[in-house]
Amino acid sequence: MDSRVSAITQAGDTLDEASVGRFRAELHGRLIRPGDADYDDARRVYNAMIDKRPALIARCADAADVRAAVNFGRDHGLPIAVRGGGHNGAGLGLVDNGLVIDLSAMRDVQVDAARQQVRVEGGCLWNDVDAATSPHGLAVPTGFISSTGVGGLTLGGGIGYLTRQYGLTIDSLLEVEMVLADGRFVVANATENADLFWAVRGGGGNFGVVTAFLFRGRPVGPTVYGGPIFWPMEHAAEVMRFWRDLILSDPEHLNGWFGFHTVPPVDMFPAEHHLKKMAVITWCYTGDLDGAAQVFAPIRAVAPPAIDFAGPIPMPVLQSLFDGLYPAGLQWYWNADFVTDLSDEAMALHLEYAEQLPSVHSTMHLYPINGAAQRVGQNDTAWSFREANFAQVIVGVDPDPANNARTIAWSKEYWRRLHPHSAGGAYVNMMMDEGQERVMASYRDNYPRLAQVKAKYDPHNLFRVNQNIRPARN
Repeated sequence: MDSRVSAITQAGDTLDEASVGRFRAELHGRLIRPGDADYDDARRVYNAMIDKRPALIARCADAADVRAAVNFGRDHGLPIAVRGGGHNGAGLGLVDNGLVIDLSAMRDVQVDAARQQVRVEGGCLWNDVDAATSPHGLAVPTGFISSTGVGGLTLGGGIGYLTRQYGLTIDSLLEVEMVLADGRFVVANATENADLFWAVRGGGGNFGVVTAFLFRGRPVGPTVYGGPIFWPMEHAAEVMRFWRDLILSDPEHLNGWFGFHTVPPVDMFPAEHHLKKMAVITWCYTGDLDGAAQVFAPIRAVAPPAIDFAGPIPMPVLQSLFDGLYPAGLQWYWNADFVTDLSDEAMALHLEYAEQLPSVHSTMHLYPINGAAQRVGQNDTAWSFREANFAQVIVGVDPDPANNARTIAWSKEYWRRLHPHSAGGAYVNMMMDEGQERVMASYRDNYPRLAQVKAKYDPHNLFRVNQNIRPARN
């Protein structure tokens, strides 16, 4: 065998050792290849249902490495995937027989407390950000699992505990530093490359590799009042209706997502409730802690809780509360929608499928996206569903791949029955690989503008391993 042949790309081309060697020498980080001792670890992602085998994984140490990787991938015709935290449900941070630009070593966080600004490198996880900001009484609006990557969640929009009060994660984004498809390094903000800045706020990784984000830090905590309260299924209907009405009308410093869960058989939950299906609301209240008990009195009075963990809690602890219950390595299948009106008919369908939860980890969540998130115009960022009140996600999850058929079937059927009650498209961070029509539906009237920006900054669609926005053809 010719020692110069190192890999076969998707296009059927080969990479020669001399080119790969020059690329390796240019990197400050590491180049990982099939056969390396850590190759399987390097290609492992959060969703164990994903099993892709890249030809090369460039674990970048800095923005110069990212630029070198983009140039190498482009010049050698390699499909390129960009990996931050590796949480993407569809596994779009990996690609078979291509190049993965792995940002996981780029984890620096700098907090300017006086200016309330936070600079975050592209490989950071949200727990990196929380650890840096919380001592200053600041937070960046984030998601619900702290091991999620900053890059993926932000570029798709960003829904979390602070959405009602401070908007989406992109609504706190001030600037990005990026490497474009042609290898240029640029900054995008409200005044510099403003069209690009508009597009990355919800348009995903379609436009380049973001090597750093600059966020506005928001005053939070560091202690809030929050955590989950569980109710038995016989009270689920009244609790769900109460939550819907409350979350659409109460002050914005009260947030809480609603879900259906099977109580896991672990020590933190009372043994008498293990494996019971329940309704749960996980709260986050950032108001006056002295008045929290009064705020939560009517919540606790709607029906007797079975398990009540809500109380004073450090914000980083709240944001990491479910990390242990949903570790990396489970099998995931996602279905998502935006919801404007949560009707009684839709709630009845939710209750029907909640009784059929196929595994301990399978669940449905409804995340509030009203309040501050709705005070940004529909066309002000790429995120299009500013009028929606909820983001809905249905996930079939199990540790055992032998159960995939059952969990996937439940998730798909549940979604199919609920979809007619939705606003149409979905949150791109909670989609599987569902095709171009679904991507277009998720951007609605913003899609043509996104396609124009794509044509300007990535005319040959180099960055296509994502929820892809195709370049406009003029």
